[in-house]
Amino acid sequence: MVTKYLLTADEAATHLNVSVRTLAKWRSVGYPNLPYSKVGRCVRYKLLDLEAYLAKHSFNCVEG
Repeated sequence: MVTKYLLTADEAATHLNVSVRTLAKWRSVGYPNLPYSKVGRCVRYKLLDLEAYLAKHSFNCVEG
């Protein structure tokens, strides 16, 4: 089984459950700091970077 490490903007948006336009806005304003690469005119996201972003921005609600 081959795992895809570089995702297109469409695939990254689906993975993060946001729109492609949201990713484009994040790239233009630089917030949140979600790393991406440009290959020619194509934008690519590393799957590991998306997973790290999700892990960093995940919260657990602990009731006491």
